[in-house]
Amino acid sequence: MTTGELVQLVLYFGVLTVGAALLGGYMARVYTGQRTWLSPVVQPLENIIYRLAGVNPSHEMTWRSYAAALLSFNVLGFAVVFALQLAQGALPLNPAGLLGVEPALAFNTATSFMTNTNWQAYGGETTLSALTQMVGLGVQNFVSAATGMAVVIALTRGLTRRTSQTLGTFWCDLVRSVVYVLLPLSLVLALVLVSEGVVQNFNPPTEAQALNGQVQTLPQGPAASQVAIKQLGTNGGGFFNVNSAHPYENPTPLSNFLQSLSILLIPAALTVTYGRIVGDSRQGWAIFAAMAALLLAGLLVMLWAEYNTHPTGLLPALEGKEVRLGVTNSILWASVTTAASNGSVNAMISSTAPLAGGIAMLNIMLGEVIFGGVGAGLYGMLIFVLLTVFIAGLMVGRTPEYLGKKVEVREIQLAIAAVLLPSACILLGSALATITLDGLSNRASAGAHGLSEILYAFASASGNNGSAFAGLNANTTFYNLALGICMWVGRFGVILPVLAIAGSMAAKKSAPPSVGTFPTHGVLFVVLLVAVVLILGALTFFPALALGPIVEQLALAS
Repeated sequence: MTTGELVQLVLYFGVLTVGAALLGGYMARVYTGQRTWLSPVVQPLENIIYRLAGVNPSHEMTWRSYAAALLSFNVLGFAVVFALQLAQGALPLNPAGLLGVEPALAFNTATSFMTNTNWQAYGGETTLSALTQMVGLGVQNFVSAATGMAVVIALTRGLTRRTSQTLGTFWCDLVRSVVYVLLPLSLVLALVLVSEGVVQNFNPPTEAQALNGQVQTLPQGPAASQVAIKQLGTNGGGFFNVNSAHPYENPTPLSNFLQSLSILLIPAALTVTYGRIVGDSRQGWAIFAAMAALLLAGLLVMLWAEYNTHPTGLLPALEGKEVRLGVTNSILWASVTTAASNGSVNAMISSTAPLAGGIAMLNIMLGEVIFGGVGAGLYGMLIFVLLTVFIAGLMVGRTPEYLGKKVEVREIQLAIAAVLLPSACILLGSALATITLDGLSNRASAGAHGLSEILYAFASASGNNGSAFAGLNANTTFYNLALGICMWVGRFGVILPVLAIAGSMAAKKSAPPSVGTFPTHGVLFVVLLVAVVLILGALTFFPALALGPIVEQLALAS
């Protein structure tokens, strides 16, 4: 690694921390109903949306009605995207004349974008029309991200309110997330990306003559607007088949830096927002520190593995990477995109060192809590916070408390359900694929690497990540249906327990801290939180990882 690359890594984490502080404070004002510098422009739009939708923003919901509104909205979004894909051949804005999508693939894709997964078993430029990309996938990129943000705000209210039966209004939280946060940031980033060379047009594919005399077809389309929200919303679906390795999506070092930064910006900022809303910024920064520690540790291991893989010991392994971006940028992106629930890639994870690919897989398996998806990462980490508080309480023989409220059996049962459901999908889905012909026949490799291809696919779907290991042909009826089901469980199998926890905690009284209260904002708590996340992940997934990337790394070393 060069000095310049090391400086870039330091700059990345520095800009991320500063950006999180600034954006986090802004979002705290948005969600608490305070006036912001965007209010004169955005508030009239917000009010128009409420009137058109018939929503009363002052009418609050119980956790059950909040969950019902969320589910109905997301099911409707799924249905719209599914129908658009089936009918796109007869719809406008289809300059390439693409036909309707096969039903199993349409189910998988509609599920993927509705659940903020953005897993893609197809090539974007050869499968979906501009209309489907914009009206279907583009809209879901906004609202699926906003759904995650709404859930974490509802959970935050549940932890701070006293003897309350309500958690706010889903429609209000959803609209504010879109119009105050996602839209403005996406507009700015899209304009910057266009200036860097990312395409944004409605042109049909262009034919160009290469230097060797062959004719090459260059895909076109409204890519910059999709790329901006796919990164900021931790969606990750690529407008083009090779995703962020494509020069039309990611043409320059600056576009690469900005896109990788935007993946973590909102998830990191939400920790600051959380601290502001609960009235103790130290709570938010403690969670930020735990997430950053996990991210940095994984990144260092991945870099070490990658720079020590080449047989000569003198060169980094460049297979599967863009030379214009280099190894460090590729590994940083792989670490960031799997720490967040973002499916974009600028290099093939299958081509990384086995240990580096294993760490990327582990990032997802830990529950996408290392910053994670917008909203989803924080409410996932808060599940681990409750488990950590519970374990610490058992160790000292004291009733567990968090933010002045007792953590009791119901909350722990719901937290365990939220952890186990996606984990079960990963392990059971992978097991099913390894004992069926449909699952095994679509691998590019046999042995440990072939298992890693399958294991990564189910981890990516169940964790709502969406990145691909590469090598596995997932565009089959078996994988489209199996992975689609895992996406549903991985998304709503966590959201529903989280909202139930929020409702339970909101109804409780709170007590002032006493001498025996375990502080949840210090270094000791951060260490315990990181330990709980890693131990639960290791206990659950170590046997599977041992048969895949770990044994492959050992074989490579020998």
